[in-house]
Amino acid sequence: MANSGFIMTDSGGIQEECTAPNIRKKCFVLRTSTERQEAVDAGFAELNGTDRMKVVKRVWDWIEHDWSVPTKKSPFGDGTAAEKTVELLQTEGYC
Repeated sequence: MANSGFIMTDSGGIQEECTAPNIRKKCFVLRTSTERQEAVDAGFAELNGTDRMKVVKRVWDWIEHDWSVPTKKSPFGDGTAAEKTVELLQTEGYC
């Protein structure tokens, strides 16, 4: 994902991952609804439905006119949850 120009998916998990600090890619969602509205609101994900011709047209329009990395921060965090968890566990004496 990190080496792609953009992402096309119907997966909710991928919609989240496209916002990760080390990925930050535009995600064309091949569905008519999403449980990851935060990714849409932040400009990372875009609902495009499932009509093949409409999806292809939208992707080409984006490539030709709007190609950019979303500028907002990830709505799902900064990618450091594991480090923070370990630090907390060590501070509290669990490790």
